Amino acid sequence: MTADLFPTRESLEHIPIKEAEVYYLRHLPLARAPHIVMGQLIDEVPWRAENIVVWGRIYAQPRLIAWYGDVGKNYTYSGIYLEALPWTEALLDIKKRVEAVARTDFNSVLLNYYRDHRDSMGLHSDDEPELGERPILASLSLGEERTFVLKHKREKSLKPVRLKLASGSLLLMKGDTQRCWKHGIGKETGPCGPRVNLTFRRILT
Repeated sequence: MTADLFPTRESLEHIPIKEAEVYYLRHLPLARAPHIVMGQLIDEVPWRAENIVVWGRIYAQPRLIAWYGDVGKNYTYSGIYLEALPWTEALLDIKKRVEAVARTDFNSVLLNYYRDHRDSMGLHSDDEPELGERPILASLSLGEERTFVLKHKREKSLKPVRLKLASGSLLLMKGDTQRCWKHGIGKETGPCGPRVNLTFRRILT
């Protein structure tokens, strides 16, 4: 892929984190303003409310999700089986723009819809076998700015890393990030607007 297809005035910023490879782009060029793209996704995506299994217990997932991808690129995590929905024109356009910056081809995307301050994502790693040993994930944020937290799995002396993810920004995780770190989005103490996140990835099997 080449970034020349969708030129941007900004470059990827390397976030120095031990045993991780993380980059941040404050503004990914989109076909329309981020809040308009988010509104379209909220209206058109068939969002799912799911339960997840954590340590043998069932919990209501505190956000809505959807899974899109190439034919047969299905995904399972925390007891949830996701069969890939066919790409829409809007998602394919976003995918091409993300691929141009990440310089990687993706075949699937997980969408998360955080409706307000009560929605969140617990600390976890995207380390399922079908993603490979050193997966590349590209995460596009639309809407309300939320804090993305990374916590090392083993070294308790390492302080958690907190990143504010602006609307229209792209976070790229590579290398040993998933092997060594967990990440998540916490609840907010006060009311906030909606946020939609698209995490592009490549299913290997």
